[in-house]
Amino acid sequence: MSQDRRTHPGVWALAVTAFAIGVAEFIVVGILPSIALDLGVSLSRAGGLVGLYALALAIGTPVVVLALARWPRKPLLLVLVALFLAGNLLSALSTSYAALLAGRIVTAVAHGSFFAIGATVAARLAPRGQASRAIAVMFAGLTVAMVVGVPLGSLVGNGFGWRLPFFAVAALAAIALVVTARWVPVLPVQAAGPVGTQLAALGRPAIIAMMGITIFGFGASFTAFTFITPILTDVTGFPTHAASLLLVVFGAATLVGNMAGGRWAATLGWPLALRRMLLGLSFVLVALALALPYKAAMAPLLFMWGVLAFGMSPGFQAGMLETAQRWTPRAVDFASALNISAFNLGITLGETLGSTLVACDQMVMTPWAGVVLAAMAQLPLAWLAHRSGFGTISRPAELKDSRSES
Repeated sequence: MSQDRRTHPGVWALAVTAFAIGVAEFIVVGILPSIALDLGVSLSRAGGLVGLYALALAIGTPVVVLALARWPRKPLLLVLVALFLAGNLLSALSTSYAALLAGRIVTAVAHGSFFAIGATVAARLAPRGQASRAIAVMFAGLTVAMVVGVPLGSLVGNGFGWRLPFFAVAALAAIALVVTARWVPVLPVQAAGPVGTQLAALGRPAIIAMMGITIFGFGASFTAFTFITPILTDVTGFPTHAASLLLVVFGAATLVGNMAGGRWAATLGWPLALRRMLLGLSFVLVALALALPYKAAMAPLLFMWGVLAFGMSPGFQAGMLETAQRWTPRAVDFASALNISAFNLGITLGETLGSTLVACDQMVMTPWAGVVLAAMAQLPLAWLAHRSGFGTISRPAELKDSRSES
């Protein structure tokens, strides 16, 4: 309890925005059939609202982080939250697929940049030695969105129209704008490293390998998760409201997985923890593919899937942090932005593979495509562990207290 009191109010403000962002990113998964029907597009094309969102985020985040590196942090965060709000309003008011996609792209650029910069701000607001915990508090908003916001938004969207959840997210963004203005302090601008030094990280094989691990490992779940609602309704035979409730099971599992995954990465070391979780994810996806006709199997499999899929996130983050500190110590922040891009390139890859299978009337094969991606993630993981000499116990170094550099 005493530790909670030490958490700066500004970190909680960042968590509020993270919650809104989490709802905005994943809400489409729960209302995809409604959107496709209303806008008169195919389900596979509607899936692009997930994949293209992630692609825009992946491309836009490093560009914005580099371009705005010298901006004061608080005004920049306020601009990004306002842009996020505008993107959701555009999505809610759209009457065509193109307009909705444009709103999603605006939202995505604000999303990625906010997380890359917000993580740095959270670290600076933390007491010495508590940077990782502050970042975890901020990212908890994203995980809670999976537990509460996305399932609730799916129920509301499927019951009262898909636009209503976007209006609700815009309202959350307005609240986030107020608490950010109120609680996040003005921080001194830190000296930004030369752009060339930061871009050089893209030429480091170790950085590329770590991005590959994240892309394949995180993307493995999105071949099927992008279409989880039609899978549960059209293949397994659940009614729509039951499928929305099953998303609560998956969401609760992501919260458990995020917490457990952090402990596993700290105790086993991130290479071994990721290796075991990728293997476990492969087994769960195989079981899911085989059990699709059986309703009784879905809840436990969705729970295990959620634990493993999001349990890997701390390991991906720890891996990129340590890899950057080892190979590109002057570009750790940029490497962090690249890691956010990698997460979303993984979503894009998974959604693209899933959409291709759905377009070929092979929705039941989407979990098998995830198995292939999980296996592919093991290859750069094995190479990087050997190349960098990361041992079995490989704990990420604590983020350096940036206030000492100010």
